[in-house]
Amino acid sequence: MKALVINLTRFGDLLQTQPVISGLKLAGYEPSIMCLDNFSGTTALMRDVASTIAMPGASLLAALDRDWREALLLFESFCAEIEEQIDPDLIINLTPSLPARLLAMRLTRNGNKVRELRGFAVDNFGFNADTSPWAGFLQVASANRGASPFNVVDLFNRVAGLGDTVPFKLAEPSTEMNAVADELLTPPIYEGTQVDGVQGYVGFQPGASEDRRRWPVEHFRELGNKLWNELRRVPVLLGTEGEQGIGSRILEGASFPPINLMGKTGLSELSAVLGKLDILVTNDTGTMHLAAGRGVPVAAIFLATAQPWDTGPAAENLLCLEPDADCHPCPFGVPCPSGNMCRHEVSGTYVFEAVAHFLSTGQWASPENSGARAYLTGRDGQGFMALSSLSGHDTSDRYKWIKLQRDLYRRFLDGEDLSTFKLADVVPSLEFRSKLVPPLAEARDLLFLLTKQALLLQANPIESMKVKFLANFQKIQDIFSSKPELVVLSSLWYFESRAHDSMDGLALLLERYRGLVFALHSSFE
Repeated sequence: MKALVINLTRFGDLLQTQPVISGLKLAGYEPSIMCLDNFSGTTALMRDVASTIAMPGASLLAALDRDWREALLLFESFCAEIEEQIDPDLIINLTPSLPARLLAMRLTRNGNKVRELRGFAVDNFGFNADTSPWAGFLQVASANRGASPFNVVDLFNRVAGLGDTVPFKLAEPSTEMNAVADELLTPPIYEGTQVDGVQGYVGFQPGASEDRRRWPVEHFRELGNKLWNELRRVPVLLGTEGEQGIGSRILEGASFPPINLMGKTGLSELSAVLGKLDILVTNDTGTMHLAAGRGVPVAAIFLATAQPWDTGPAAENLLCLEPDADCHPCPFGVPCPSGNMCRHEVSGTYVFEAVAHFLSTGQWASPENSGARAYLTGRDGQGFMALSSLSGHDTSDRYKWIKLQRDLYRRFLDGEDLSTFKLADVVPSLEFRSKLVPPLAEARDLLFLLTKQALLLQANPIESMKVKFLANFQKIQDIFSSKPELVVLSSLWYFESRAHDSMDGLALLLERYRGLVFALHSSFE
């Protein structure tokens, strides 16, 4: 059997498809992957990929600008080529965009062969028709990063309809690439003299998708000075050619001998270099995911909109750090009223102490009064990626709320009975629970009313009652939106409530959400 996985996202998310690919291989499939052509080189870093289909996104857009008929012919030719080369039995679409949905529909429904589809789809009228509640959750989590309690690799795995998530392990570099890495990591010449006494190498990835998500250059410089002067570890600067300016600023006034590889490695060379590092210190980047998949120890810093619960490295025994600020993580698209001061909360001295402890003991530790929330990556009882607190923040309401959501939402999305759900040992404070009890009670009562109205409308679709019914539907979203803690639930309700075109489907939806809200409210009272 053959499977085609569609993932039209960027470098890091594409790497995080690896557990799905390997899971398909274990399930007896020959998995191929479709990605955007400018990221097609990424799949060379992955295991178990039978073939790569590079989607010519730029060519399609250019053709669409010229003549939509030309674009349609190019699209059809692309699909026909896939069917001829792979002829998949299973299509898994992990990208919620409309073009990806249409592509999945075309590959699933064309010709005489019946192909199974999992993930994001559309129906015959062009409306969303996802194959599981997990797909809906992945879509809303993508738009509400910072509010999702699940790691992306686990969401991908659930959307793909697989069992336990396969460990995140990327391909090993070739002998040739390892030799290149050895040459790149030759002890540098510093102040005209070949450096001696080198005890190892620590990678720095100072770039990020946004400036506010970058750990400040002065902290990287401070860390580099301490690593060399106290531990004789040479900092290795990693990044793209466009990030060389950041590297130059780190080196201004530095007292360590650097190996500056920014803009000097392709993906294969980067993978090999990472494998020879003692540790990588990084922002939330694709390089972080590559290092995690290569089994490299990682200390990752999550700033602004980034938070480790959803986009953290998907391997065990890695360190994740974020500012210990009530406002972290930031919401998307909202300017910071404090000038992004949280970027300075995680100090260079603190990261040095954590890295030094790991280098000497093989275990991560968090110094006291660090200004950071420190987590160790691992797996929970259901096999999902999880974080355990190293800094004592497991007693905070934020930590407990995330843990509670993981347990409750997993059961909800898996379709389990929630009538017996009770809070376990992770119980938020009375103050926190009291804040959510009123909106949950209001939503519970309104869902009960909507359930009764749905039954009446099924028997007698009176127009005036339809108007009231639809108005109450919107009110449910308004209730959830009133509290930041329920923003994911609000988005999921909005998404799922518009995916049903029959009263029967809406009635089932109401029963599901009524059970969810009742379980949460009764636990909080």
